[in-house]
Amino acid sequence: MSSKLVDRFLNRANKWKAEMVLLRETCLDCGLTEEFKWMHPCYTFQRKNIVLIHEFKEYCALLFHKGALLKDSDNILIQQTENVQTARQIRFTDPQQIIDLKSTITAYIFEAIEVEKAGLEVKMKKTSEYMMPDEFKKALKSNTDLKTAFEALTPGRQRGYLLHFSQAKQSKTRASRVEKYIQHILQGKGLNDQ
Repeated sequence: MSSKLVDRFLNRANKWKAEMVLLRETCLDCGLTEEFKWMHPCYTFQRKNIVLIHEFKEYCALLFHKGALLKDSDNILIQQTENVQTARQIRFTDPQQIIDLKSTITAYIFEAIEVEKAGLEVKMKKTSEYMMPDEFKKALKSNTDLKTAFEALTPGRQRGYLLHFSQAKQSKTRASRVEKYIQHILQGKGLNDQ
């Protein structure tokens, strides 16, 4: 069953409209429930997220929420960035690509449904496995309140900070980022919390 929110989303789409309509048809043909989550068409099976259609400047994609668990026998799944642990996507720049891959896409969707039925989960990297920059270690060592506040954050918030701090190439930039977010951490907020 289609969603009026997805209808509206697709009607307003300028770029990748034809591709997204074809992906929608394929998802619905697989018996998935259409929802609108995170401002995009999302397809679920028994309330579990299976795939999401999203568009980018250079391509549109079908994102498999637990794509890391799929066999990917056709070697078409892409890990969006090195920090994405579970999701994988198939990227498209032309409707014909979707038409040509329809049976493969369908097979991947059915495999993703089986992953959900089996209750499989991706083994997530622990927060302790993320690199902690020396600049942040130094700040934690010199400020016990900061250390306590950081350890009280959810693992996701901790990882967000560690990734943000460690992505800076220069020590000066890492130190500046740490300094900028000390109050945020002390207030129990995540990187993007207001």
